[in-house]
Amino acid sequence: MKTSDLAQHFEKTFGTQPRIFRAPGRVNLIGEHTDYNDGYVMPAAVGFSTYVAIAPRTDRNLAIHSEEFLGDFEFDLDHLPEKRVGAWCDYVVGVASVLRQQGHTLAGANLFVHGEVPIGAGLSSSAAIEVASALALMSLNDTHLPLPEVAKLCRQAENSFVGARVGIMDQFVSCMGKAGHAFLLDCRSLEFKFVPIPAGLQLVVCNTMVRHDLATGAYNTRREECEEGVRAFAKWNPAIRALRDVPVELLDQHAKDVPTTIWKRCSHVVRENLRTLDAAAALTEGNLARVGKLMHDSHCSLRDLYEVSCRELDIMVEAAEGLLGFCGGRMTGGGFGGCTVNLVHEENAADFAAHIAERYRQATGINPQVYLCSAEDGAQTLT
Repeated sequence: MKTSDLAQHFEKTFGTQPRIFRAPGRVNLIGEHTDYNDGYVMPAAVGFSTYVAIAPRTDRNLAIHSEEFLGDFEFDLDHLPEKRVGAWCDYVVGVASVLRQQGHTLAGANLFVHGEVPIGAGLSSSAAIEVASALALMSLNDTHLPLPEVAKLCRQAENSFVGARVGIMDQFVSCMGKAGHAFLLDCRSLEFKFVPIPAGLQLVVCNTMVRHDLATGAYNTRREECEEGVRAFAKWNPAIRALRDVPVELLDQHAKDVPTTIWKRCSHVVRENLRTLDAAAALTEGNLARVGKLMHDSHCSLRDLYEVSCRELDIMVEAAEGLLGFCGGRMTGGGFGGCTVNLVHEENAADFAAHIAERYRQATGINPQVYLCSAEDGAQTLT
């Protein structure tokens, strides 16, 4: 939707002219389930965005409307819910709640949310709506926060209000993305560097059409298993505060001293951090064969050690093998469905998309969605 069209929709719904803010979704090239373990990730912002149009109201209410998502909502800013209500508006209300907790004054507002990020596909539609909503809500009182602080605020909203114990990656890349680049992010220090994606490469994202829900179930369980692993390895090295601190040598030395499942989770995270650092260097050098091998190893680890893949994701990854122009691919996102990400030579991308879709359809009976993407800029004010 064009900005002018969104403004017209807003005026038709609320009767006033809005300001409009945009925040993108993301795809993670490598570094999965490492972010909440203080590790390394290498995501890129993509050209699917959430747009939030906003204008002030004269009362203390927050009205939230969308044409893509079901339900209109209205809340008293002085009596916001203390926990999620179980609807898409939670991502907006959670941000408002955290802003208020941090001492920022909130003004009554009408919000119109337009989302283009596929829901439940592992492309972080939640972070996109959180970041765009935060920029919109802050604009009414001319509140200015550095973008890394906006990312922290939005992560807190998803952790404490929505109930998904996600790390900082999704919100950070939505804020800080750069066109033509992935970036290597240290999720402990928040230091990062941009990693150029070689010219002539396209990101091809393949949606299995199997949806996941990170706010419940296995995602939080995996985080608890990692915390158990930290406690175990800290017995042998008290300096260990997160799995990021566990050396491979210590991991392997005590393979028989921790429960098998816990060791598998730890093994994935420890080695995934090393793969991510290696992949950033290889991508910078243009060593696509090395990047492809690391992406393949990452998927196998997520499938066999972290156990967050599923039949459909595995089929989609296998379907890419041998196709012309394919450099590497893996599942991306939290898992249990969602998408794969593939690095494909640009001149082959359209044919790759058609062939992988047909292979997947034949194997599963499901019609996938395949997106040809590029790395885009992060959040911004449009009007």
